Amino acid sequence: MSAAAFSTFDLPATPAGHFKLYLFATIFHIIEQAAASSESAEALLEQFPFLAGYLDELSVPTERGSTFWPDALRAFEARAPAHLPLRALRDAAGLDHASITLLLAVGLIEEDARFGPLFDAMQDATGVHRPTVGLLNAWWREPVDTGEVRARLRRLRDLGLVNVINPEAPRTSWALHAPALLWDAIRGEAPESPAPWLGHRDLAALPELDALIVPDDLRVTVARVPALLASSEARALVVRGPRHNGRRTLLGAVARSLGRGVLDISGLVKPDDERWRWLGPLATLLHAMPAIGLEPGLGETIEIPALAGYTGPIGVVLGRHGGVSGPGAEGALTLSLSMPDPEARRQHWLAGLEGHPVEDLDSIAERFRMTSGNVRRAAALARAYCALRSGTAVCLSDVRDASRALHRQALDTLATRLDASGSFDHLAAKMETLRDLREVKDRCRHRERLHTRVGAALRGQINPGVRALFQGPSGTGKTLAAKLLAAELGMDLYRVELSSVVSKFIGETEKNLGQLFALAEELDIVLLLDEGDALLTQRTAVQTSNDRYANLETNYLLQRIESFEGIVVITTNAGELIDSAFRRRMDVVVEFHAPEPGERLRIWQLHLPAEHAIDATLLHDLAARCVLTGGQIKNAVLHASLLAMADGVPVRSAHVEAAAQRECRRMGSVYAVRRRAPGEGSRS
Repeated sequence: MSAAAFSTFDLPATPAGHFKLYLFATIFHIIEQAAASSESAEALLEQFPFLAGYLDELSVPTERGSTFWPDALRAFEARAPAHLPLRALRDAAGLDHASITLLLAVGLIEEDARFGPLFDAMQDATGVHRPTVGLLNAWWREPVDTGEVRARLRRLRDLGLVNVINPEAPRTSWALHAPALLWDAIRGEAPESPAPWLGHRDLAALPELDALIVPDDLRVTVARVPALLASSEARALVVRGPRHNGRRTLLGAVARSLGRGVLDISGLVKPDDERWRWLGPLATLLHAMPAIGLEPGLGETIEIPALAGYTGPIGVVLGRHGGVSGPGAEGALTLSLSMPDPEARRQHWLAGLEGHPVEDLDSIAERFRMTSGNVRRAAALARAYCALRSGTAVCLSDVRDASRALHRQALDTLATRLDASGSFDHLAAKMETLRDLREVKDRCRHRERLHTRVGAALRGQINPGVRALFQGPSGTGKTLAAKLLAAELGMDLYRVELSSVVSKFIGETEKNLGQLFALAEELDIVLLLDEGDALLTQRTAVQTSNDRYANLETNYLLQRIESFEGIVVITTNAGELIDSAFRRRMDVVVEFHAPEPGERLRIWQLHLPAEHAIDATLLHDLAARCVLTGGQIKNAVLHASLLAMADGVPVRSAHVEAAAQRECRRMGSVYAVRRRAPGEGSRS
């Protein structure tokens, strides 16, 4: 039988058929070599009868030339589709026919475990059911051993295609195996999730360039990228932007234009990670463009090594900060994906809702400033919340519940959600303070459009983020004001738990802060750094290593707040301790003062229940003579309410007096209000 005729015999022109043909070439080579090592071919078949099945499966000429199998493979490849994994690997990695058969010999036990005892019987390393370097060298070497087999095996190891499972043994006794991840791809399989750190998107699952929801100027630029990558004028494409904002979607569209799928990679940070070696062969086998996701911090650079065994373009997904270097990042183009504007968000909501009716879509798109990916996720959840209430159309409350669910999933380990309700009418403060708070609210509401109302010199300098500093004595309403601001904006408020952010380990505080700020930007929440002077204190002269690292944390926070595109409120009881550099970067500084008598009266009135029996004159006297902060008045009202509940009556003057005296004692001052007789005065 000719090689050409054999290559077409009952083997489909598919990657699986190509793999099987190469496998047969390997098996028959092994049978031939094993028979030569045995007393006779008959003795070999008697010891390992399963080999007879392979000999019978195809009629192969007994006398065949050295080119029989290469000729058969060339004939097969001539009629096969464009991409055959093993052919692509052979060409991209510069491997010859013998190298591929060596590779399949190493992985043969994955196809037929019966070869394990055969390998064990044929080599000195007893109990090893995988081929050793010594056995493979004996079976594949030329009559004059020039080291070519060891060189081929070394090349396969360098590519990550072959690993040693017993490196402590002598080199000839090294037992070899092929990583399962690569072996599946060699066989022509392409699962969607080959490993926890790796995903695969087939060409058919990728979007067209025209389907991307991106600004028009970026669309024009992206359309030029595939040609540059195909011609090797550019070797890599770096896409920057917030997480869950379509960075991988854009890379997928570019890959599709190049006729490739995508390998989505995450978690590779160190250049000596063994998994880097697998990426080149894996990308070649799957005919996919690697999309490497990295999240370096401010001032951090991550090295991308060369991907041996791969000749195509590389995609890199980055946040706004940090950079990449190394051979894998050479010749890179860089594109930036900013947060979607209201119109783009509207399109994402429509896509995510999948035709489900929605009420007031324009308001939803304007109100929720989230990344494109989070909009899609929130849209799916909003449909579920709509069904939960038996609604016919998604409404604003469904979207708010959906976005809140996303917040909880991502933020609960780093921050605590605070209930936010009411309005600034519930805050007793000076007119100047209320005016500044309304300025903060207006700045937040118009943050996306502010740049359209300024001169050309300012347009490129305005960050859509809002940074507000609330400073004043303890108990003057700073945290309450943050809650009311969030309520006025219809946004969730999350307070940073410093204990979960600040770490004694070098670099961990910056990492936690970076993650926290990124989530706040992506999910559109109000972030509260309560008593933020713990992080924003003035930098000190460097006298110890602790001073140096403390200053590094301060410098990092300074830069991150300046680039922050969300809403952050920082409160402090000691404004004089705040580093002046932080103060300069605040959009609004709101001063909170200890309340004066009129404000204290208003606080008493706001906090007391509507149904009470308290003398109006007593309240005026308390406001005038008991110099309590808003927080202390709140504590007094809570204590008075508890006393009234214990007595089973409405809150009365005696309850309030007892509570006020208690607060005065706690703060070390004298209670200066004259006790009144029962019924004296009038009810307020």
